[in-house]
Amino acid sequence: MKEIRDINILAIESSCDETAAAVVHNGREVRSNVISSQIDLHKLYGGVVPEIASRKHIEKINQVIEEALNEAEVTLDDIDAIGVTYGPGLVGALLVGVAEAKAIAYARNLPLVGVHHIEGHISANYIEHPDLEPPFLCLVVSGGHTHLVCVKDYGKYEILGRTRDDAAGEAYDKVARAIGLGYPGGPKIDRIAKEGNPDAIVFPRAKMEDSPYDFSFSGVKSAVLNYINGCHMKGETFNPADIAASFQKAVVDVLVENAMKAVEEYGMYKFAIAGGVASNSALREGMKKACEERGIQFYHPSPIYCTDNAAMIGAAAYYEYLGGTRHGWDLNAVPNLKLGER
Repeated sequence: MKEIRDINILAIESSCDETAAAVVHNGREVRSNVISSQIDLHKLYGGVVPEIASRKHIEKINQVIEEALNEAEVTLDDIDAIGVTYGPGLVGALLVGVAEAKAIAYARNLPLVGVHHIEGHISANYIEHPDLEPPFLCLVVSGGHTHLVCVKDYGKYEILGRTRDDAAGEAYDKVARAIGLGYPGGPKIDRIAKEGNPDAIVFPRAKMEDSPYDFSFSGVKSAVLNYINGCHMKGETFNPADIAASFQKAVVDVLVENAMKAVEEYGMYKFAIAGGVASNSALREGMKKACEERGIQFYHPSPIYCTDNAAMIGAAAYYEYLGGTRHGWDLNAVPNLKLGER
């Protein structure tokens, strides 16, 4: 795909518990990336409350857009297109971002480019890796998604595998809650696992015989909960660090094994990870080691681009824009949008 120079995308992201805006130049240069997080608020409830999230997006969205423009030292006169996440995600949160993007695009007569949230996570890798171009394989691991994707070209994807039940990040949150760590679970389990023995407890690793690239994390989550309940019933104590380390090892082992199987069978020499769980230290180390052993180039975003952010949406929107994607004023939030759908 031929690159067009001097394209500024104003990107908006509001799919879950973060309100974000960014200005991205030519798909890979982040001129601003402003994030307003609701995590501290949702901690009070042990997870994201959709109604509260939507209200906070409404309160913050104009503010983060203004900050993003100021930080990038541009005005709306310098913007060439508006990019926005329109799915998947919490419908109320998505609607706030889509309505805002449509209003700005209409008022300023700018092209409107709707972006798939997972496509945004994959595109986060373009920001810090100028040498990364399709085709490559990417593992997207977050609270709501676990996808193994073949990136055939910019905007063209083939899903090789996905979770049958809980996403990896969802399992992290539930296990963290069970051992008393609270929300959000991913970073807390990653931190405490460093103090535990990953071989202390053997938790199951699910394999899908009919689809070798699919995942299932409901079983390992249930095994952890059963182990804890068993200890309570027997009056035995347990070490939260050992549980966290053993659980994390079981999850990472499956992610690495499935990913490397796909890399080898598809003959790929470039592999990337993306999504909130992509900032997990054990996953990064496991993937790096596995890729090095096979002579595969390994890519991953910095932690700031792993969590939900607007810079990744701007990167994806740029390549969608080059591909001719334009949405009308009937663009709506699609909470269950599938990757590759238009």
